Amino acid sequence: MKPVTTVLLAEDHNLVRAGIRVLFQNLPEFEVIAEASDGEETLRLIETLRPNIVLMDITMPKFNGLEVAQAARVYPEVKIIILSMHTSEEYVWQALHAGVKGYLLKDAGIAELEIALKAVSLGQSYLSPAVSKQVIGDYIDRVGGKAGSMERLTIRQRQILKLIAEGNTTKQIADKLNISVKTIESHRGQIMSLLDIHDVTGLVRYAIRTGLISAET
Repeated sequence: MKPVTTVLLAEDHNLVRAGIRVLFQNLPEFEVIAEASDGEETLRLIETLRPNIVLMDITMPKFNGLEVAQAARVYPEVKIIILSMHTSEEYVWQALHAGVKGYLLKDAGIAELEIALKAVSLGQSYLSPAVSKQVIGDYIDRVGGKAGSMERLTIRQRQILKLIAEGNTTKQIADKLNISVKTIESHRGQIMSLLDIHDVTGLVRYAIRTGLISAET
């Protein structure tokens, strides 16, 4: 008998997560062994359970799907499929560069979900058909050339960018990260320079566009 492929389901909306889990009742080759509602919990479950596949929303509290995917690269046996409503170039490229094996749109049906799961379980990659050839071509060009703008930022700078985009003041960010206001200001200047974005509104738009924060934040 063929072994069941284990799946960790990570989605912060309870109803959406429940709906996805129901779909697995029609996919006997795959078993949801655990669920997570935020990025921190997802990483903890990846470390302890080592599921074959993580089916994960791109936007979650604490750590988003891209941050989780990047951190989970230390477990190469764990394959990640991102769930997203976004088809934009930046979202897709960031996901692929973070090491995900699948990018599935949230409006996909059960047939497409099964195709994606089977492809990834066999070591292949899967991208929803709605993700344009232009996006895929751009990804290939970038892999062979320069890294994306987000990749130029350090982990600390991404953390600060996220807090800025969430509406925190410099003092609040300094308190949360337990570092000086002067250091935060220095990082903010470096972030703006690296991204070529020179106002907070622009940083917020960029953070939303790249999936660092939700548009609902």
